[in-house]
Amino acid sequence: MGTTAKTAFLTVLTSWLVWVHTDGAIAQPSLIDREAVVSRHNPIVTAADPLAALTVGNGHFATTVDVTGMQSYPEAYEEGIPLSAMSDWGWHSFPNANHLTTEETQRTIRFPHRQHDEVYAVEYKQGGRQQEATTYFRVNPHRLNLGAIGMELHASDGSKMTLSDLTDIHQELKLYEGVIESSFRADGKQVHVTTAASEDDDAVLYRIETPLLRDGHAAISIRFPYPTGKHADAASDWTKPELHTSRIVTTRRHAAIIEHIIDSTRYYLILHWQGKAQLHERNRHEFLLSTTSHVLTFKATYTNTLPTLDDHSSLLFHKELHNIVQSWKHWWQEGGMVDFSQCTDPRANELERRVVISQYLTRINCANATPPQETGLTYNSWFGRPHLEMAWWHMVDFALWNHPQVMEQVLEWYNKVAYPEARKIAERQGFQGVRWMKMTDPWAGEAPSNTGSFLIWQQPHYIYMAEEMYRAHPDAATLERYGEQVEQTALFMADFLHLDTLTHTYELRSATAMQESMSKDFSYNHPFELAYWHYGLATAQAWRERRGLPRHPQWDDILAHLAPLPQLDGIYTAGQPIDTTQHLQRFDPFDTVGASASVAVPKQIPTETFAEKSRSDHPAVLGACALIPTADAIYDTETMQRTLQWVQQNWRWETTWGWDYGMIAMAAARLGQPNAAIEILLSDHPKNRYLIQGHNYQTADRLRLYLPGNGALLTSIAMMCAGWDGCPDMPNPGFPQDGTWNVRWENLHPMQ
Repeated sequence: MGTTAKTAFLTVLTSWLVWVHTDGAIAQPSLIDREAVVSRHNPIVTAADPLAALTVGNGHFATTVDVTGMQSYPEAYEEGIPLSAMSDWGWHSFPNANHLTTEETQRTIRFPHRQHDEVYAVEYKQGGRQQEATTYFRVNPHRLNLGAIGMELHASDGSKMTLSDLTDIHQELKLYEGVIESSFRADGKQVHVTTAASEDDDAVLYRIETPLLRDGHAAISIRFPYPTGKHADAASDWTKPELHTSRIVTTRRHAAIIEHIIDSTRYYLILHWQGKAQLHERNRHEFLLSTTSHVLTFKATYTNTLPTLDDHSSLLFHKELHNIVQSWKHWWQEGGMVDFSQCTDPRANELERRVVISQYLTRINCANATPPQETGLTYNSWFGRPHLEMAWWHMVDFALWNHPQVMEQVLEWYNKVAYPEARKIAERQGFQGVRWMKMTDPWAGEAPSNTGSFLIWQQPHYIYMAEEMYRAHPDAATLERYGEQVEQTALFMADFLHLDTLTHTYELRSATAMQESMSKDFSYNHPFELAYWHYGLATAQAWRERRGLPRHPQWDDILAHLAPLPQLDGIYTAGQPIDTTQHLQRFDPFDTVGASASVAVPKQIPTETFAEKSRSDHPAVLGACALIPTADAIYDTETMQRTLQWVQQNWRWETTWGWDYGMIAMAAARLGQPNAAIEILLSDHPKNRYLIQGHNYQTADRLRLYLPGNGALLTSIAMMCAGWDGCPDMPNPGFPQDGTWNVRWENLHPMQ
């Protein structure tokens, strides 16, 4: 055998060995040098760039820094990746001075195909208390930027140095260790900063080394902002010092506590340092930590519980840093890993970079005790609120990449916090079971919305995630933990359907689609929702059987008679347009302001308008293939293949979102088109851009990062490597089989 042939044979053999797995997980010892794979994609920053800010975190807390390794110049980064410190507990509400109630955001609606009224939390926009209530309960509560800890630098002439004065910048995020190393020169003097986030508490660790500290030309500035309450920003208002208070409450030889009070929100910053340092208040909400040594090492811990300090409180920097590094190493070794180094396609390295850094970003931003917001713990979007329709894109990748414990802790939030509130929503709308909310908060409040309140595609997510937990732990304990919620979720789904008695067909009406351009006002029977409803009820039946319960007769009737996916000209369409000659009517919350119940008015939009809307926003029609297990598919393969081709040729890509690309790739893989999957994942579309630190950039005005895009990428890659239930029996079934994509992987699990 020649050298070339022998090398090719060994490559294929190694790929096959890595592919062999038991119950979806690798059985043999690691064959991949994981540290090498991860470390070759360390982000390196050599110039100040607002879009190149780096973040450290642990999933419950994260802090984002500029090129100094700290939050020294936050104003310069506000229009890029903002510099912030955020936690899962750091929330605030503005005072409700007018005693507004959530009931004032609600509207009673009678849809023509229902026999009962339904109460929805909507947006009022015509003044009065209802509009005021709408605004208040969309803005409140909102996530806080807990503070800005930066370096204040002065030149030898006493002038304050700006970001542009810094030279010789070199900053590296060491992904495998979870540490940022930053170096630069200020006034010709070398500065080196080490930054890391604690694994055990909401804290960041710093080590600053520079002669500027000893000379009195450098000190640590600690500032506390007031929240803005804006839709998407850095959550920092520095112009209202009179509306909040900050003070030093405790000082010790090597430690201090600062208290920050914003209205009814109170939290603390604990500082521990090594050696000699002094803390003093310079201005309202601003404190300086300084030293006469050339090294300053300290830990800043945020907490909402008043701690106690004794005279011996101190910091053991190297021990804490060692614990951080070891924790990150364990994370990388425990989870899934994909190595593209043996691929010959020139795009493979970039795909590997996106995959590696997405693992880092989703871990620090999304491995939380509550569902994450779409910009995680980096900055606020939608007032910092989680969106439950995004839970699929935030959580499923953790299960497939061998970290099911992340999904487990979020499902605990569903069970303990959201479940009672979801039951109330279903009850007030006259349905059985539970209706999971869309835009929410840590206490499972429901934000009023004329779009979100009518979305339904978040509903089967609970069933899908519970099934993932059962695949990870197929035992009675899992059935006991999630069985009731699976049952109640399915009860709502069955009750929400409309039975057309003339055709004995179950239809989905009065709901806005995943593809939000397909509003409930003029469309129904959206393809993804129909397919997902079929999956949810079929899986809920399987759960009943696993629990020793009989199958639900109505659910079987629905599964047999669910409306087919709408088609036109040989492809699946985004939905069926409302025909006003039938009794399909829309709800407009502004038609009858002040009325106890809205009278729906018919609406039918021109065919041209419907067609244009049908090719914008999310290409949800492909989700009916991408997310749904093959065994539960309700589509015709050839028709879906034509639909994929039509989307590729006709979609308005500027209207898409970051997770659409992973979704399309999954559909292409299931349809046996791996080349199309690769093409879309690496396509040059505006919403498919990945910044130097791996953030999925969307738009300049509000979404410079978008974590559902990272989650979708990871989900699609896991599927393309480990396969899916019923996939072809071959290594890497979602990748081209022409020898250019010799992908090696470990510890991935097949998709449903």
